[in-house]
Amino acid sequence: MKLQMTGQMRLEQRMKLAPHMIQSMEILQLPILALQERIEQELNSNPVLEIAEPADQQSTDEAGTDDNPQADTTTYSETEKNDDFERINSLDDDYSEYISQLDYFRPKIHSREPDKKLEAIKNTAAPQQSLHEYLSDQFRLIDAPEPVKQAGLTIIDYIDGRGYLSVPLEQLCAKEKTPFNLDQLKQALALVQKLEPVGIGARSLKECLLIQLSQSPDDMTFEKKLLSEYMDELLENRLPEIAKKMKCSIEQVNHAIERISRFDTSPGLQIGPDKNLPITADVIVEESDSPDGFSVRLADSNLPNLKISDHYTKLARNPKTNEKTKNFLHNNIRSAQWIIDAIQQRNSTLLKVASAVVRYQRPFFEKGQLYLKPLPMSKIADEVGVHLATVSRAVAAKYIQYSQGILPLRKFFSGGTEDVNGNSHSWQAIRAKLQQIIDSEDKTKPLSDDKIRKKLADAGIENLARRTIAKYRKLLNIPPARMRKKY
Repeated sequence: MKLQMTGQMRLEQRMKLAPHMIQSMEILQLPILALQERIEQELNSNPVLEIAEPADQQSTDEAGTDDNPQADTTTYSETEKNDDFERINSLDDDYSEYISQLDYFRPKIHSREPDKKLEAIKNTAAPQQSLHEYLSDQFRLIDAPEPVKQAGLTIIDYIDGRGYLSVPLEQLCAKEKTPFNLDQLKQALALVQKLEPVGIGARSLKECLLIQLSQSPDDMTFEKKLLSEYMDELLENRLPEIAKKMKCSIEQVNHAIERISRFDTSPGLQIGPDKNLPITADVIVEESDSPDGFSVRLADSNLPNLKISDHYTKLARNPKTNEKTKNFLHNNIRSAQWIIDAIQQRNSTLLKVASAVVRYQRPFFEKGQLYLKPLPMSKIADEVGVHLATVSRAVAAKYIQYSQGILPLRKFFSGGTEDVNGNSHSWQAIRAKLQQIIDSEDKTKPLSDDKIRKKLADAGIENLARRTIAKYRKLLNIPPARMRKKY
């Protein structure tokens, strides 16, 4: 076979994103806390970027005048900037997966100055112990034969985050070259189940509760018998049958259930670091006398106002400055200009999107969740004049604060259906109505899914299948009627 090289011409069209365009899309997706971190990082890495004092705001606002000293130090024109923002707003979802994989932050450039973040980390309290560490430290203090201690540490290795032993003892004993036998494992398990928090090391919900009942200072004889002999009936809510077998009243059974419910079914969650992340509102909605009835503003009061350093700008214009320094300053000035413009563009887009959402969902803000209307993102995109993907990025991980609390901005975008009167109801509003119906039902005669469907139909929400009611009920963690029945 003969190998040879040939040349050919091919005409094709590709879309390529400049680095500053990618940066702009990243910033558009950042929630307020992440944006604060990003700004701090840019201030540390870019020497020409500064925090503008109130007195500097006037000069910053005059950035477009002929006297602006930054005008001739940047090659990035206003026309090019607007063109790039137009391209960003018109991008489709092809780049969404690529953008989502990018890190929010860039690595910090090393400097000779002390790292304030590192100093803060050194002065921060040590993280809390994990559940495994907490149990291991306790068990090492127990006086027991060495094989039993080894068995106990092995058991602790297999305790999950909720505090339950996740594998059978026989499986642990079946491992090769174990220095303990099944009897020693059982002895070790009994010791592990005496550790704090109470209820740790159980192999089932029943055992977890029995451990806690046994270690309770109160008399729990009736409760232990109830759990030991009638756990299945309890789970099925067959209280009359239990009362008959135990030869007691239903009131006694209900009282015992109320006492048992005070114990923790997931004791392991008491130990370990708190994984709840802080939520900060990006948009604040307040009642006002405006025609829309509400005012919408960004919660950006803690964000610093940025500007380009006058000192470095003059240095870049100075003819005595060497060419290498000028190139360095020009590059940093262009980078600083873009980050300032990108933040302004983010804030402008977010405010426009949030204002359009509040106008459309005004009944929700006035009357509550039952009046949340279906709202596709395409409708807001058309009203704001941007691409659907831009709206999706703008609302990602953002929260809106109003008089009733803080909600994800994405909550206001959902599908729905129309009632017999032609009024639209979002699926969120239908679930809220379902919750309201169940909350107001007679607990001695709870409503079945079919009766709930009829109640919704009476409220004007028809054409819902019974399986749809069951699906929404499960999403709301509401048990079926037989489990909600009160005796």
